[in-house]
Amino acid sequence: MSLHLHPPIPAALEAKSLYLPVMGVSVSAGFPSPAEDWAEERVDLNQRYVQHPEATFYFTVAGDSMVSSLAERSIPDGATLIVDRALSAKHDDIVVAVIDGDFTVKRLYCRGARLALIAENPVYPPIVLGEEQELSIWGVVTAWIARPR
Repeated sequence: MSLHLHPPIPAALEAKSLYLPVMGVSVSAGFPSPAEDWAEERVDLNQRYVQHPEATFYFTVAGDSMVSSLAERSIPDGATLIVDRALSAKHDDIVVAVIDGDFTVKRLYCRGARLALIAENPVYPPIVLGEEQELSIWGVVTAWIARPR
């Protein structure tokens, strides 16, 4: 899976707050329920999803290597990644990595001496780096936004 770079767009490049309405009631994903005494508040998505504004960037995903049968782990083609460079990557994080100068997004496998980048889509084999390859973890994916239509 590759990432489109235009170059990476910082989350806070003189960013102005954009407060969007958030309903004070949850939406039922099971049986419909009446909206009881809901109140409206406003939230800035940067405040909700960006912990380190100066170190946070957005990427657009291209490809299907991170598409999974588990919805909570599935990142579809065209999704927008929110990537924080201030975080230290740990085992099982989704990361943006640079391998020999090429960007990719994968799940980090780091156990003992074994290091690999794992795709969510089982069609793609794990990336295990060879002796001559260069790997840099560019940042940790903290959230993603996908358009259902």
